[in-house]
Amino acid sequence: MSGPESSAPHQIFDSRALAARRRRALALGPETFLIDRVAEDLADRLGAVSRQFAVAADLGTPTAALARALAAIPSIGRLFTFGPPERVDNDAAADPELPPFGPASLDLVVSALALQTVNDLPGALAQIRRALRPDGLLLACLFGAGTLAELREAFAIAESDTTGGISPRVAPFADLRDLGGLVQRAGLALPVTDVDRVVVRYDHPLALMADLRRMGAANPLNARRRAPLRRATLARLFEVYAERFADPDGRLRATFEIAWISGWGPHDSQQKPLRPGSAKLRLADALKAAEHKLPGEGS
Repeated sequence: MSGPESSAPHQIFDSRALAARRRRALALGPETFLIDRVAEDLADRLGAVSRQFAVAADLGTPTAALARALAAIPSIGRLFTFGPPERVDNDAAADPELPPFGPASLDLVVSALALQTVNDLPGALAQIRRALRPDGLLLACLFGAGTLAELREAFAIAESDTTGGISPRVAPFADLRDLGGLVQRAGLALPVTDVDRVVVRYDHPLALMADLRRMGAANPLNARRRAPLRRATLARLFEVYAERFADPDGRLRATFEIAWISGWGPHDSQQKPLRPGSAKLRLADALKAAEHKLPGEGS
């Protein structure tokens, strides 16, 4: 048997549904305010790095926004784009699950709002690490765990109240602390993570849902319920959202958590932590403070 219903348990995201949602977004007219924002932010972050990147790759970014933003950075030599098939400016179509890079072939890998739907993110990061030359850089952003927390909560309450149970309506995304561990586990040096929370306000939940469709970000989960949403559930969703997440002016909040990750291909020139017990100076001496021993400690 084939199809989403027979996918292996570890396949959280339905790749065919993701592609279909991207095609629908193009047909509807894509909503790009988030990808445009993070593309400019990534370019700003990269512009602050004082080194040259002769060969770079943009992996999975769904639009040309990042390539346009990076075009103005003189430290980047040749930028190759590897995005979904729907992206017309690709150098080659590629799936972030299987980065098409040779070993030690790149000085820089960037990605914007693509890696959050990779089923094997540890594996993808390990392959990126393999593709980076020594002292090469990975800089990427993806949706973090707090993304659409309001919609997730409203859906859970609405379904529980109207059907007696809940189904996965909003995709789960990785926690920032987990992402830091994955970067380190992949073998990247000097891992750094941080988060940017973008709060967008809407007049109605339907306006948020329309934006999600035009971003290609509607529910891509393999475990999603295929039956149409009940009218009673949708009506209850509207009520809960207005009750819990409205500002004083009546507009509704929607949070997008942008998780940033970076790491370097290991190189001898990079700072390394000291081995335990190798310090040459005691903390008390460095602080010029008197040292007091606890009762029972040796001299």
